[in-house]
Amino acid sequence: MIEKREILAMAATMGLRPDVIEKDYALGWLLAGIYNHPAIKRTWVFKGGTCLKKCFFETYRFSEDLDFTLTDDSQINEAFLRDTFETICEWIYEQTGLEIPKSNLSFDIYTNPRGKISCQGKVAYRGPIAPPRSGGFPTIKLDLTGDEKLVLAPGSQPVYHPYSDEPDEGIHALCYVYEEVFGEKFRALAERTRPRDLYDVVNLFRNTTVKPSPSVLLDVLSQKCEFKGISVPVLTDLESHKESLEGSWASMLGHQLPNLPPVESYWSELPAIFDWIEGGLEPVIPTAYPLNPGETIFRERPGRVLTVRQGSQHIEVIRFAAANRLCVELDYDSKTRIIEPYSLRKTQDGNIILHATRSEDDQHRSYRVDRIHGARVTNRVYTPRFEIELAAVGPVVLPPTKASVRRTLGVTRSGRGAFSTSLGQKYIFQCAYCQKKFTRSTNNPILQKHNNNNRVPCSGRRGFLIEIR
Repeated sequence: MIEKREILAMAATMGLRPDVIEKDYALGWLLAGIYNHPAIKRTWVFKGGTCLKKCFFETYRFSEDLDFTLTDDSQINEAFLRDTFETICEWIYEQTGLEIPKSNLSFDIYTNPRGKISCQGKVAYRGPIAPPRSGGFPTIKLDLTGDEKLVLAPGSQPVYHPYSDEPDEGIHALCYVYEEVFGEKFRALAERTRPRDLYDVVNLFRNTTVKPSPSVLLDVLSQKCEFKGISVPVLTDLESHKESLEGSWASMLGHQLPNLPPVESYWSELPAIFDWIEGGLEPVIPTAYPLNPGETIFRERPGRVLTVRQGSQHIEVIRFAAANRLCVELDYDSKTRIIEPYSLRKTQDGNIILHATRSEDDQHRSYRVDRIHGARVTNRVYTPRFEIELAAVGPVVLPPTKASVRRTLGVTRSGRGAFSTSLGQKYIFQCAYCQKKFTRSTNNPILQKHNNNNRVPCSGRRGFLIEIR
């Protein structure tokens, strides 16, 4: 199991409570256990908001529950579920040391409004963070349904697990395909109009890189609504729910997001969404800010371990703000300004630049990321004047700038001001099991069998990156 400090580091980077990050960590391993179990790996189809977070949008609202459609409803049986999850608990503990007490498993079988059986389960866990003083454990809720309408064939998706103990082969889940997730979320918005449904639908709509055809989405939505016995929604159907949604916006979403955007900034997008799905009217997407000579768009994904470089923790704040169309209060070169963030670019000399518009005078500005000293999301909404290229594809890992490379590589001056380096770049890994540190010349986290600092054999195969020199 990873150490508490890894959870705390991730929480600081993402601007969330440590217990929210710990639950995300536990969710990843619970998914690994479910899809490692031969009896359910092909019959449990992952769906819902957590599916969006773990399989489609890595930088997204954090979720708490695991929702599944079961293609074999005979598995909604308390004895079967208890036996299956006891096996899963043992496997997870063997793999990670993450404790899921068998005595705390619970499965409530009930009859849903369609007269079919469903189940709500609860799985408690003991993670890297100590349990509360009351002695209780945090829990993950399971929502299992055997009679949902699957319009499209499910597919296998990699599960985002940005922690140092990710399996070498990764984690994969059988889940709703993107069009089905979108249609299901739209149907949920029409049926119950909860804050998280509005948040998800608007973000799915804003994601121009994977947006489905409106005719395909409408077909999926129509079949979903027919199955539930409701009409395909129109905009006026949602108006009566607006007051209730506004009242619960903060309480239902606030703990899942680093900063809560104003509900109106999401509600105001609904007319454009209905114009698109009903009439195929595509929204106008602003053009991107022109590339300067030698610039490239920077969208590097992280490796398996989240490594924080100078400025990268601020970029996560900025990317969240951009996705939610919120201005950022930026500390840069001993001054603070309000900006509209748009794009990360890599310059010819290797620096990472944030392109933005300064709100006070509408002037374009660029900021070197390694010189950003602070970033805070404001509640000031902006209408994008350029395409937002800060895609939600996981935490950005920023390479060191040339100046910081000189500092970290022990560069010294010799002769008449010429630079020389004594050694190449070094990567410091720490064993995830015994905490012994290793210095490598390559960024390779796989460790051989070794003795720990007390000369006791350790068979741990993975380390996590803690420093680059």
